[in-house]
Amino acid sequence: MKDLSALVRQRSTMLGYPINLNFPPAEFFKWRERLNTAGLDQFNFNNVGDPFKQGHFSFNTHDLEKDLIERFGAVYGFVQKQVWGFLSNSGTDSNMHGIYIGRTLMQNRTGILPKIYFTHEAHYSIQILCNLMSLDWVVVDTEADGNMDIGDLEQKLNANADYPALIIATVGTTFKGAIDSIDGIQSKLKGRDYYLHLDAALFGGYLPHTPFADELLHSRRTDQSPRYHSIAVSCHKFFGYPSPAGLFITSQDIFEEFEAQFAKIHDPQYILQVPGTITCSRDSVKPAEFHFFSSDSELSRQKSDARQMLDNAGYLHKEMLTHLKHLEPVRTGQRSPIVYFRKPSEEIVDRYTLAVMQSDRNNEATAYAHVVVMPHVSKKTLDRFLEDLSTH
Repeated sequence: MKDLSALVRQRSTMLGYPINLNFPPAEFFKWRERLNTAGLDQFNFNNVGDPFKQGHFSFNTHDLEKDLIERFGAVYGFVQKQVWGFLSNSGTDSNMHGIYIGRTLMQNRTGILPKIYFTHEAHYSIQILCNLMSLDWVVVDTEADGNMDIGDLEQKLNANADYPALIIATVGTTFKGAIDSIDGIQSKLKGRDYYLHLDAALFGGYLPHTPFADELLHSRRTDQSPRYHSIAVSCHKFFGYPSPAGLFITSQDIFEEFEAQFAKIHDPQYILQVPGTITCSRDSVKPAEFHFFSSDSELSRQKSDARQMLDNAGYLHKEMLTHLKHLEPVRTGQRSPIVYFRKPSEEIVDRYTLAVMQSDRNNEATAYAHVVVMPHVSKKTLDRFLEDLSTH
């Protein structure tokens, strides 16, 4: 078996990707032991089906999965007891369900397959999913910091006025950490048939624990009309769950409308219910384990991690502006833990596992790298990184 001990030593210097490499707290492993003692994972369990409905196959953890979705639904401002969702295989899986539900609803309401709108800063999985579902896509321009250009969205919506719109808003773009304006997008959709899905893979984990929590509210306290229809959040990024998984959350009324169409193509007799998910057999261990991260004590810890992340990102950006201005460091705002800058030496890129991308600047393709300040990234590590940048 491959020796992984060297990776444990390297984890503190991994700066380029949105993975929380802190060890989960000791209480998480105690929770795992409790699950095992209760009988979970001692033989085959399967979360096939809708966790909000009774099915014939009882060897599952639907009760914990349902409670998990209701708890996180409250975090994102969904109306209590009017939420639906499940724990998916990954953020991409959650995005797939959002796009599939949106496509189904728009086509059923209008008789026309929607066009899907997103920016070139959106996660690369969106293009794969569009191709998978045979959707014509419209790439919307971005502002300088990488967020969706709402004026260009309006122009492109008007140019495709005969088609319903399926829009992917990215709350935390992959490389630059930009946030598409949900309310700005909404302002251009009045009078149209549309479905708005949020890809909040990383930012969706920590924003609810910051002064910017309103960014992700499904409905505002003064207005109960929904600001979006569904949301995808990764479990293995901010939260630090030690395996890929994702939250997919939508409202009960959206799901019921979708389910009515889904039932026409899926025979529910075999498991005595319409499952509502593209995937049939589903992991029963992950929802039970991830339920730990919805507890009050864990939400409190997440608030502390979120504050540390943003404080350290601000520190890194300030230090780079002061001492390494030639690298042109950029942070898209106080909500983002990402700082991007001109690509340093290959030695630095390799040492800190930096992600590198080409970006147009002044009509010229320039190589940039970025640091994603995750909970495992300490100020001590950032100081070492800054020192290495200054000497290479």
